[in-house]
Amino acid sequence: MKNRQWILVKRPKGHMGDDLLEWRTVEVPPLGEGECLVKNLQLSLDPTQRIWMTDIPQYLPPVALGDVMRGGTIGRVVASEGGSYAVGDYVQGFGQWQDYWIAKQGEGSRFRPQPGAPLSIYFGLLGATGFTAYFGMLEIGKPRACDTVVVSAAAGAVGSVAGQIAKIAGARVIGIAGGAEKCEWITKDLGFDAAIDYKSEPVAKRLKELAPKGVDVYFDNTGGEILDAVLLNLALGARIPLCGLISGYDSGEPARGPKYYANILMQRATVQGFIVLDYAPRFAEAAPKLAAWHAEGKLKYRVDVEHGLENAPRALKKLFDGSNRGKLIVEIAQDA
Repeated sequence: MKNRQWILVKRPKGHMGDDLLEWRTVEVPPLGEGECLVKNLQLSLDPTQRIWMTDIPQYLPPVALGDVMRGGTIGRVVASEGGSYAVGDYVQGFGQWQDYWIAKQGEGSRFRPQPGAPLSIYFGLLGATGFTAYFGMLEIGKPRACDTVVVSAAAGAVGSVAGQIAKIAGARVIGIAGGAEKCEWITKDLGFDAAIDYKSEPVAKRLKELAPKGVDVYFDNTGGEILDAVLLNLALGARIPLCGLISGYDSGEPARGPKYYANILMQRATVQGFIVLDYAPRFAEAAPKLAAWHAEGKLKYRVDVEHGLENAPRALKKLFDGSNRGKLIVEIAQDA
């Protein structure tokens, strides 16, 4: 059996180049006792993969040079030597950027797709994306019916769900996104109350107009200049779930501190960083609620699918130039 892989061979400096990953084909090794062979069907592409390429302090060890690039996958078991899974089982885990991976005891998790549900929903709404939005917004943001909530990267996989959850909680929601099409999608299709196009509008000025009493909850996916604009417009006692800092991931420079840091003190705001893995023991609590809201038409999502493992490096760049539309996935193989 041949296994195609993307190997990390160079650390990024500045914007991601085309020489960071090398395409290799190797043979799948024989299975050992208690191991399963999983054929990857879909690969999740996420901003954090840019961090994993770098040798800096982070919440998981960086990918070592010479190793297969790390990534979350959904696949099916095609062979088993008494492992945790049977042939035909669906398995989600860190199957990496490759066709096949060997799951040892305790690695990955089995799941049963709901009839009619696309596999992509288990990366999106009923996967890490949905769980990030759910726990970040409800556990840290704690939106109330009287609140004004602002979400950056609001047309992205996490931001679009986070904003809709705030709407379900009864809050007024303003989304910040890049481009007229994205702003129209979050307002007309997702029900956001207003949108700010950071590519063509002064964010701080528009926030002052749209939220004259200040921002009560800011779900931060970007950091950088957009965070500065929101800090200028905080309400007293604001809560800021810090989910991501994508504005600086591909720059090659350390993330700069917020320009208006003093406003956190003056407005007695709370900033809490979080990683979705912090809430892993509670994923089973979130999944049925997210599924119910989706069934009721209260939660919508969209998926941006690239086809072919060979296209994964090019596709990952879409997350940093803003050209993706929703949750970004690479279809490696079709489900038989």
